[in-house]
Amino acid sequence: MRTAADRRKRQNSRLAVAALSLTLATPALAQRFDATSPVTGQPDNPGIGQEAAPNGLPALKRSIPDGLTRDSGRSSLGGDTTGGEQTGGDSLRSPLSPPIPRQTLGQPGQSQLDTRITTGGRRTGGSSTAPANLAPSTLLRTRAAPPRRIGSATRRVTQSVTQVPPPALRLSPVVQQPVVGVPNPSTVTPIRPLFPLQAIGPTLGLLTPGFILGTDLARAIPTDPAFAPIGYQVGTFTVLPTFAQSIGYDSNPDQTSRQIAKGSVALRTEATVDFRSNWSSSSLQGSLRGSYLETPQNEAASRPTADGTVRLRIDANRDLRIDAEGRFLVDTQRTSSANLQAPAATSRPLLAVYGGSLGATETFNRLSVTLRGSIDRSEFDNARLANGTTINQSDRNLNQYSLQLRTAYEVNPDFSPFIDLLGDTRVYDRRFDLTGVRRDSDGIALAFGTSIGLARSVTGEISAGIQHRTYVDPTLRDINAPLLNAALVWAASPLTTVRLTAATGVTETTIPGSSGVLTEVATLEVQHDLLRNLSIVLGGSYLRNDYQNSTIRENGFSATARVDYHFTRWLTLRGTYLYQKFDSTVAGSSFQENTFLLGLRVNP
Repeated sequence: MRTAADRRKRQNSRLAVAALSLTLATPALAQRFDATSPVTGQPDNPGIGQEAAPNGLPALKRSIPDGLTRDSGRSSLGGDTTGGEQTGGDSLRSPLSPPIPRQTLGQPGQSQLDTRITTGGRRTGGSSTAPANLAPSTLLRTRAAPPRRIGSATRRVTQSVTQVPPPALRLSPVVQQPVVGVPNPSTVTPIRPLFPLQAIGPTLGLLTPGFILGTDLARAIPTDPAFAPIGYQVGTFTVLPTFAQSIGYDSNPDQTSRQIAKGSVALRTEATVDFRSNWSSSSLQGSLRGSYLETPQNEAASRPTADGTVRLRIDANRDLRIDAEGRFLVDTQRTSSANLQAPAATSRPLLAVYGGSLGATETFNRLSVTLRGSIDRSEFDNARLANGTTINQSDRNLNQYSLQLRTAYEVNPDFSPFIDLLGDTRVYDRRFDLTGVRRDSDGIALAFGTSIGLARSVTGEISAGIQHRTYVDPTLRDINAPLLNAALVWAASPLTTVRLTAATGVTETTIPGSSGVLTEVATLEVQHDLLRNLSIVLGGSYLRNDYQNSTIRENGFSATARVDYHFTRWLTLRGTYLYQKFDSTVAGSSFQENTFLLGLRVNP
């Protein structure tokens, strides 16, 4: 029978066992992680060797010196610590995350991470099941926290980013890039002279050097991008219209002898339209120009001029390219021209040249073969004399049919020699002219040349050869003459550009006994940019007509100086001076002229 002492001893034993059990259960309680996950809102298991950072993210455990708590030395935003150590979770916090409030032991909401003292006398945060609870290196602490868990969970930031309405497109500004003129067709096809020989060969000798120079200088020149016209986007095309109005003085608008020259105030109106396509392949581009010179004090000398070219390139495939071109030229004949044979004419009769060409280029590795056919027509208006009679010039109207074959080999991108073979026939509307001569003829030309691109400073092409022309009428002798064509651009410096154009050909004439005219044309132009918005252009041209089987010789020279001052992209002040001198062995055909013009050029 148990006594009271036995019962008291048994009760004490039970209490001792309970106390021992409670003592053994204390490490498990210290290892509990009750931080709330920023993703699911449920407690996360930081894993073996990790602990919970103040933001709820798992981090590697580190040792804490005696006298310091886990929050001592922890940065609230950047993760830097005063003690030189930081947790992986804090080191990867985003600068946009809200700061972590500093907590001390015993504050509400603090994780149950009690510290304990180990046998080594070092204070650690919580118990661990890791073999050794030593402080990891800085690299391990930086890589401890997963980068996908950065910052605190919030819905406000997400809503402010995703629920911002997009801006209205019609209120967004459209930034337009400047278009520096219209690209030169030479960027697609080799550079050719301004007046192609096969296009206006029959009438090339009728033009004055001033017209040749003026037309050559009227082409768009490079401009500083800050003052280049922007143009209009019309569908898939960029269109650059230009309008210019000038006023000045012309000392000899009739372009006649000095004895009967009559000066006048000059009003020149000019309009141009340049356009190009913005296609990923193939291209369509062109330039159209028209002008009218009004001389109020000499109405008979008022005259129009116009010229234009439109080019189409079709990229059929990688090796085949198809090219098409349309062109025209409108000018007036001088009343003192030797071919007009009407010194008493009271008006300047019109002449028009227009036509087109179609060709294809096939490339075989570095070898390319081009075949191009052209049709051009020349028409002459009747001349009116002072007595009221009319001189019929319909016997000068003709059609020219030509075929050109070019074979080129690209040695390198800067040097491509070629061989040109050109054949043409000229057929007049009337079988016989006013003198009873048949002037139909056939011609053939052979030229050797090369395309040049020397270090990108000298570009273009030059060719030389020989041409031969035979006539149907036996009274007209055959013509053999040298052939020289050139179109070169030299970028002497970033501010200076030099352009050279030259062409030779056999042109038509109605002078009795003369088979044709050997014509040589050359133009030299120098552009220099004094300022970004101030450019000066100096140019000169030379024209020589040698009438075969005749004593008639003509030599012409012209020089010009032009200054362009750009106020803005769309407004330019232009001053021009043009000097012409033409000497001929025909009495009354020589003349000298000075023209001064000052005007505004608008690029809307």
